[in-house]
Amino acid sequence: MQGLTEVLFRKVYYTVFPKGFDLAISPFISLTHGNLSDALKKIDDVLPEINRESIPVIPQILGKEPEEFVALANRLYEVGYQEVNWNIGCPMRKVAGKHRGSGILPYPDEVKMILDAIIPHLKPRLSIKMRLGYRNPDEVFNLIPILNDYPLLNITIHPRIGKQMYGGWPDMDRFEKALHLIHHPVIYNGDITTAEKYHSLKQQFPQVEDFMIGRGVLYDPLLTYKIKGIPCDDSMTKEFINRLFDAILTLPIPDEKKARKIKEYWCLLFRSIHITEQQRDMLLHESELPKIVAAADSFLE
Repeated sequence: MQGLTEVLFRKVYYTVFPKGFDLAISPFISLTHGNLSDALKKIDDVLPEINRESIPVIPQILGKEPEEFVALANRLYEVGYQEVNWNIGCPMRKVAGKHRGSGILPYPDEVKMILDAIIPHLKPRLSIKMRLGYRNPDEVFNLIPILNDYPLLNITIHPRIGKQMYGGWPDMDRFEKALHLIHHPVIYNGDITTAEKYHSLKQQFPQVEDFMIGRGVLYDPLLTYKIKGIPCDDSMTKEFINRLFDAILTLPIPDEKKARKIKEYWCLLFRSIHITEQQRDMLLHESELPKIVAAADSFLE
């Protein structure tokens, strides 16, 4: 998740919940305007030397420029990654409007052109993260015959369209239909916010072996342990949030950016310590970092 599940988050989460996630997909590394040099500056988050004692990570690339994609992916291979993930699922309008992320899904010929250009030259294996479509959930069915022709490791599908962003309901009927047509392993992504929801999906789609969790773990950091049946309690949640905020305070960035980052996490994590929205807003209304930290400490005692 962009801006949230960076290496700092992954390290802290792994420290408190070492048996939680099996793998993490990194926030995407963007080939903005096809600028490879800018993209290479953004790979620090996935460099192996700073990801030790962290959740094992798969780098994710957002872009549609074949030559630059290959160069970036092969650079990631050189530093130790056997797999990269192509993000064709991001729903953000400023991304999708440029035929990036989910914005490329209505254009299967463009997807095919890119895969034709990159697959023969990639050193790492390729996986894909996508949605059912951008404007229409049936767009996936024009893509499946194309995707089936390439040696992909797996395909992660979020059963919404890009236009929905994260609202509305996931389209389980189309997901199930796509699942039976795709020749690659399929990973389910979307709306896994409770262990009960995970087990329901596992029962509904027994052929799906892997599931991707996003915001769910920010609503409830215990979620991975609950899913795996590992004993856990609320004290672990408070320990995690305390460690996360302490780690943010050590970042070499201005205080105003530290404050913004703490607030961004707080907007999601407050649910997990069972406080009200009114109590949540007590921290959000503070502007000075020491007062924000003091407010957080009062809830995390």
